[in-house]
Amino acid sequence: MTPIRVLIADDQMMVRQGFTVLLNAEPGIEVVGQAVNGLDAVAKTAELEPDVVLMDIRMPELGGIEATRRITGAAGAAVKVLVLTTFDLDEYVYEALRAGASGFLLKDASAAELAHAVRVVAAGDALLAPTVTKRLIVEFSRMTAVPRAPLKERVGDLTERETEVLCLIAQGLSNAEIAVRLVVAEQTVKTHVSRILVKLGLRDRTQAAVYAYETGLVRPAGY
Repeated sequence: MTPIRVLIADDQMMVRQGFTVLLNAEPGIEVVGQAVNGLDAVAKTAELEPDVVLMDIRMPELGGIEATRRITGAAGAAVKVLVLTTFDLDEYVYEALRAGASGFLLKDASAAELAHAVRVVAAGDALLAPTVTKRLIVEFSRMTAVPRAPLKERVGDLTERETEVLCLIAQGLSNAEIAVRLVVAEQTVKTHVSRILVKLGLRDRTQAAVYAYETGLVRPAGY
């Protein structure tokens, strides 16, 4: 089985080395490189073609948000970006998700949590299930402009069931949880999710959740 190739981008050497040791000790995961800033991360991603980039937000030369935008916006880009942050309500994390990151992870995460996050993101899923990620998306949706009316020309392309699934994704439900809620097979939910992403031109579940909030399709509780 081909190992998941990981690039670690952080301006702190101890963080890079620590994560490298932890991940290389995990079966099926291989750290293929390290980047010391955002520009280095963009260059190393193009050179090494990792599956996942662990991206710090605050770095010299080029910050993690812009680096994420450049990496995920490159033609044919398949790499997933997992944002690293010190605080679970970091104001920049929401912008990173909008820039194309597939999720985020706290720097004090355990080795098991780190490995799990890498595997989840590499598999094409977004690290959206944890309560803290759901809370972050809701909180920073509140900080943006008042939600606009849904973009009818895009949301209108979705079927009623797909729109329902999109709303549940934005609430942080997993495929299995959505399947239980809608009383359908999990594979059916996966098919709906895939069609939603294609129709809306989105990368993954995290982008779908952000889209649902920003277009006003789903509104944070109390708003």
